[in-house]
Amino acid sequence: MSKEDYEIVIGLEVHAELSTKTKIFCSCKNEFGAEPNTHICPVCMGMPGALPVLNEKVVEYAVKAGIATNCEISRNSKNDRKNYFYPDTPKAYQISQFDKPLCENGYIEIEDENGEKKKIGITRIHIEDDAAKLNHNEFGGGSLVDLNRAGVPLIETVSEPDMRNSKEVENYLRKLKSIYEYIEVSDCKMQEGSFRADINLSVRKKGAKEFGTRTEMKNMSSFRSIVRAIEYEADRQIDIIEEGGKIEQETRRWDDVSGKTFSMRDKEDAQDYRYFPDPDLMAIRLSDEYIENIKKNLPELPESRKARYINEIGLSEKDANLLTASKHLSNMFEEASNICKNHKQVANWLLSDVSRILNEKEMEAEEIPFTAEELAKMITLIEKGTISSSLGKKVIEELFENPKDPEEIIKEKGWIQISDEGAIKEVVQKILQANPQSVEDYKAGKDRALGFLVGQAMKETKGKANPQMLNKMFIEELKK
Repeated sequence: MSKEDYEIVIGLEVHAELSTKTKIFCSCKNEFGAEPNTHICPVCMGMPGALPVLNEKVVEYAVKAGIATNCEISRNSKNDRKNYFYPDTPKAYQISQFDKPLCENGYIEIEDENGEKKKIGITRIHIEDDAAKLNHNEFGGGSLVDLNRAGVPLIETVSEPDMRNSKEVENYLRKLKSIYEYIEVSDCKMQEGSFRADINLSVRKKGAKEFGTRTEMKNMSSFRSIVRAIEYEADRQIDIIEEGGKIEQETRRWDDVSGKTFSMRDKEDAQDYRYFPDPDLMAIRLSDEYIENIKKNLPELPESRKARYINEIGLSEKDANLLTASKHLSNMFEEASNICKNHKQVANWLLSDVSRILNEKEMEAEEIPFTAEELAKMITLIEKGTISSSLGKKVIEELFENPKDPEEIIKEKGWIQISDEGAIKEVVQKILQANPQSVEDYKAGKDRALGFLVGQAMKETKGKANPQMLNKMFIEELKK
């Protein structure tokens, strides 16, 4: 049988660190990047006798996430102890939720490979505390534990096994990330590990009803790596089955350098964790009024913003989709448009040159180093004729490398557009004299000759000549 005879089945467990000011069960700061072991206390260090107190904001943020993903919100839930022994778990258990999560039975809508709408079911969203961080010494010096992350609040979003390829997984993750950014429950900075996914993957022959044995790839925090890992692991499993082998239920590690997955340990089942209700924490009771109040105050969601861009601003559905996929990109679009009053140009620059450079550098939109004000100023300089659009492309590249006032950039680089009629005329006459064949071609009705002449003039002026003036003057001269 060939690989086309198999179907891939994928479900995800996505961990998002919440943007609360303090940790989930203590008053230590929830802040990334501090010196190791500076935001810790007896509670998050797992000291005997230290008692946890649930951060109310964590519950609020989880309910927000549940409402935004069409979940049912539980009026009655609890915290459980999930027991396992690992150096980054100071208590030797994690406080999570087992049989009574805060949110259940939701979904989000994505586009499949063919651009068709598809609902991906969300089994549950529950709260839990994050583990500490192990810093490994690759030169054999052992590992050190940084407890700053221990006790950072998480929501874990568990999907149904509804995805069938890496594209659907990427679309689902981007949509979920976007929702959590919009409702402001998480900054979702993948490069900082605050939005990461565990991938549960199995394969089965097309038409089969039973799922195959799954493997899990943990803590994936890059879209590119996730896509590569899925494609590799699916092929690996199919090859084993085709050769008469058996898939082992296990946790596997993705190695980005070799492009392969490697076995880490057997995959645990729920009974292995010996869940039981945490005796130090009260049950969570939510009133209808509490849930309704959160629903009323929910920020604008991506779908609502997308509809506004199409109906009020007049963007195409494709452009509105791309802009609203990232809250940071969408916010930059709105802020820059409000400054320069040109929605179309702001959208064009963000979706062309800015997005191209982000892709080349493998950066996310939140890593754009310049401000909406700087983008708007560059567009205004083009509208005023101070620089050309081709020079604008160079300014964008410079803003990525050395972000500052675009006016300063063009002065330093000598990129101010030539709009002086006398100087333009001099260049036009020089190019006409140097290209008599193109002059004849134009007069013979070959319009492309004009584009060639303008291009030569732009080359002569190093892109500084005003292209509209060049076009006009070339036509005037050629008609003589």
